[in-house]
Amino acid sequence: CSGLIKIRLKFLNDTEKVAEVRPEDTVGVLKSKFFPGQESQMKFIYRGQLLQDQGRTLRSLHITDNCVIHCHRSRSATTATTALPDPGAATTAVPDTGSFPLGAGNLLVPAVMVVLAVVWYFRLNYRQLFSAPATVSLIGVTVLFSFLVFGMYGQ
Repeated sequence: CSGLIKIRLKFLNDTEKVAEVRPEDTVGVLKSKFFPGQESQMKFIYRGQLLQDQGRTLRSLHITDNCVIHCHRSRSATTATTALPDPGAATTAVPDTGSFPLGAGNLLVPAVMVVLAVVWYFRLNYRQLFSAPATVSLIGVTVLFSFLVFGMYGQ
């Protein structure tokens, strides 16, 4: 009777928010009504399509009662430092691939590789120092480390 429809706004962390809107409301009105101050960060996806046109009405997009719109909050450079995180949206840190700052995390993999190489050198040249269980353990650690490295850096 009131002309309102219920739309389920679903976030990346599988939480949902129910929004009561009019079919004549636009995508921009929906963003400003439920995400004030974060309109430029919010991205809506409906039936696999990104809703980019802020002036389109929900009716023209064939959004009806009890439809699901997927919401994603992107981080922009200007508002990432000032905006509080939205509990309804999952946030992920995007690593900067342009530069590699020196740190313990970036040096850990090469350091473990060097240690493994030195231990393998001693294993091959000084066999009498390594028992069978030590050799099996060295093989296991090397295989495990290889899987971790290929999992982290392999595409």
